[in-house]
Amino acid sequence: MKKIAALAIVGLSLLSANVMAAVKSEAVNYELDGTKFIGQMYYDDAVTEKRPGVLVVHEWWGLNDHAKNRAEELAKMGYVAFAADMYGDGKVTDKPAQAKEWMTEVTSDVDAWRGTALAGLEQLKKSDKVDTSKLAAVGYCFGGGTILQMAYSGVKDLAGVVSFHGSLPSAPDGTEINTKILAFHGNADAMVPPATVTKFLEQMEKTGADWQFVAFGSGVRHAFTNPDAGKYGVENLKYDEKADKRSWAGMQTFFNEIFK
Repeated sequence: MKKIAALAIVGLSLLSANVMAAVKSEAVNYELDGTKFIGQMYYDDAVTEKRPGVLVVHEWWGLNDHAKNRAEELAKMGYVAFAADMYGDGKVTDKPAQAKEWMTEVTSDVDAWRGTALAGLEQLKKSDKVDTSKLAAVGYCFGGGTILQMAYSGVKDLAGVVSFHGSLPSAPDGTEINTKILAFHGNADAMVPPATVTKFLEQMEKTGADWQFVAFGSGVRHAFTNPDAGKYGVENLKYDEKADKRSWAGMQTFFNEIFK
């Protein structure tokens, strides 16, 4: 009976430890060229050793709940995730016209666009919880285009990048890519027409990079990972549970490969 009681106490102790362990979130303030940014760091405080870090880049709406929720899910999986702020001051909108204006301001200067994203990566690397030899980046919509631009910059710190319904900017001729690329796309995405997809694929092949492209059919549109996609009043934005789950699982398989 004493042995059973002892085992029960141990079991309760482990249960209590698991209950107390939780994903923590911390605001991170940083600055680049006079602009202040507010990102959000997520990690599981029960994990004591250094672990892989994942940069998360938001849709054109700004650093809203969608990107933060994805970062939190990554933290639950054992990663340190940093949801970067690409607009400054943590700006967020639900108005398409405003979102387009902010996105255009960022993307009009490719070097500055890449620089802002890399500044977010630096914040992730500064965390003492991160194994800086194991880094990746994921992005959604505008963020998908952003992480591809990071890859096109020749960055060597990233083992891989994953684009979810990204804008698919083409790699310029002569681009040297040092990171593996995985891109998920909805075949009915009117924001990224077939000509853009074709150009993206052609240029990817020219780079000689290690890349994968997955297109979901059956009417999958833009923003297929965002459960709130339908609330913005834009016909092309539509959540698709199946594509969301399949792309998330594909990302996990990709991470298992690059972080092995």
